Amino acid sequence: MKRIVVLTGAGISAESGLKTFRASDGLWENYPIEKVATFDAWSQNPKMVLDFYNERRKQIYEAKPNPAHRSLVELEKKYIVKIITQNIDDLHERAGSNNVLHLHGEITKGRSTISSSKLYDLVGTEINLGDLCDDGSQMRPHIVWFGEPVPMMEKAINVVQESDYFIIIGTSLTVYPASGLIDYVSDNVKKFYIDPESKSNLNRNDIELISKKASSGVKSLVKRLME
Repeated sequence: MKRIVVLTGAGISAESGLKTFRASDGLWENYPIEKVATFDAWSQNPKMVLDFYNERRKQIYEAKPNPAHRSLVELEKKYIVKIITQNIDDLHERAGSNNVLHLHGEITKGRSTISSSKLYDLVGTEINLGDLCDDGSQMRPHIVWFGEPVPMMEKAINVVQESDYFIIIGTSLTVYPASGLIDYVSDNVKKFYIDPESKSNLNRNDIELISKKASSGVKSLVKRLME
């Protein structure tokens, strides 16, 4: 079976009602990044950070996978499909995708402040001050904050190097290091980029641009690949 690797960003979840960070009405509009998405913010005001992600987690639990998420599952009938996502939600998994790698963490998990390898599935929707891990540290969201290393990056590079098709969906390709993954894809691999603003985001002649929203763009491409 041939291998399809898919890189997804906030645009695929936007149609499920989850705001992106860079839109004018986006997630960070009332929360400066440095106040909720850095380790310094966590050190200075952990309650604000926890409250922000608790609300975000609640929104994600209430959201549902959209046709773009579900269409990608169809590809597993004919291909080995691996999804690398910049998103912290679990919509790919809930849609039925079986192989999802989260570059920037998972909001449905908590982790130790001391050790990034100590992970905890969240039974409820909140992490609160005083919720301690086995090592005695305050539990924090399992999120890669700005300025932190991306531990899954090496694994993601290995995945894209094995692809026969590479599909990019709903990402501006401006967030490093995820934006550099395309540079590890072999020249002979067929590449597709699905995003309404794709023409302005990427200037390469080896990628087929599909300037549509995720749901319609993914559906049409999946139909082609299944045929």
